[in-house]
Amino acid sequence: MAGTLHVELVSADRVVWSGEAVRIIARTVAGDVGILPGHAPLLSLLSHGVVDIQSDEGQTWVAAVSDGFLSVADNRVSVLAEYAELSHDIDLEKARADAERAAAAGEDDTEALETLRLAEARIRAAEQAS
Repeated sequence: MAGTLHVELVSADRVVWSGEAVRIIARTVAGDVGILPGHAPLLSLLSHGVVDIQSDEGQTWVAAVSDGFLSVADNRVSVLAEYAELSHDIDLEKARADAERAAAAGEDDTEALETLRLAEARIRAAEQAS
């Protein structure tokens, strides 16, 4: 199982991270999935959550992502999300304030619920990386 994965984490407007990795963990609609070199082909829907990438240089990259897709084939992993942000770019206090405002709006407001889910993912990513 030696080797690496070529990983691309892409949001709607840019490539957020691209490089070689030895492991990636992502949240799918079926639960968390861990990907190592040699993983079987996989296509899954992402859930709002955290993507954790362990680079081949030993660095850990953590990102908050919104809904999207995860594709694995031939040691290539594509994480395609409408929104993705690396943890070191997240303003934790702003994410907490966004979550509080969205929670106050109530469960009947679908836009607020979407904002809340993304704010919670941003908070988890920032806290996991620190």
